[in-house]
Amino acid sequence: MLNDNLHSDALALLPGRSTESGATRRTALQAALGLGYAVAAAPIMAQTAIATPTDGLTAGPVSFVVDGFKVPAYRAAPAGKTGLPVVLVIQEIFGVHEYIADVCRRFAKAGYLAIAPDLYARQGDASGYTDIAKLMAEVVAKVPDAQVMADLDGAVQWATAHGGDAARVSVTGFCWGGRITWLYAAHGPVKAGVAWYGRLVGQYSELTPKHPIDIAPILKAPVLGLYGEKDAGIPLDTIDKMKIALSGGSPQAKASQFVVYPDAPHAFHADYRASYRKEAAEDGYQRALAWFKGHGVV
Repeated sequence: MLNDNLHSDALALLPGRSTESGATRRTALQAALGLGYAVAAAPIMAQTAIATPTDGLTAGPVSFVVDGFKVPAYRAAPAGKTGLPVVLVIQEIFGVHEYIADVCRRFAKAGYLAIAPDLYARQGDASGYTDIAKLMAEVVAKVPDAQVMADLDGAVQWATAHGGDAARVSVTGFCWGGRITWLYAAHGPVKAGVAWYGRLVGQYSELTPKHPIDIAPILKAPVLGLYGEKDAGIPLDTIDKMKIALSGGSPQAKASQFVVYPDAPHAFHADYRASYRKEAAEDGYQRALAWFKGHGVV
């Protein structure tokens, strides 16, 4: 959990506020949460640039139970089809909102059963926050990695009981979900992962005992990392360190790769925000589809 001083620092970083030690405080908050994004970049909850229709799809909210808790989720899949490849879509810090739902529909149009569980549901409703520092302190910082892994296992079980193929499961995630993608590739029954600008290093706590660089050698599935050269929250040297960690690991670790997009900032795939970079986002999505296909998901 964040302490009071760190919470105060986060408040000072919001748009319209200033601090003499803003860069230092931003770094401290990011490190404490194990995240990689600009703290001041609050979400713009506007219409997404890409609006994928639901025609030909079964799409909407579902839920499944993990340890007695009903986990809400959004899923999209080709209507009337079974034996489908599965993709777990892992949310940004801002939760399962319209952008994440649309990503599910995009994958469904490509033939997947896509499911995005609300991985903060036990801690709070991210959609109810307009203050990013409060969201971090009151919700995100309280979400244990172990809980997330269990909820993703539950999502896999739900998906494979509702038309998905248990032998063809993949995972992708954005920002906060990018970090989780790396962790789940070392934990869960997936054939491949695609991590979009997920932080690779961070501070350790009871809730976040390991980070991607720690589990890199034991990956059970190869991961494609998609990162931005101008990402202020994820230094390029951490990617270099991750490559070294992967090179000495399992065959799946050694098969993992990175693409770093020149001049792309953090959240370059998020088409509802000013950080969106159309060319990099579209290239990354096509690479994700090819990565999954190349590793037997489809």
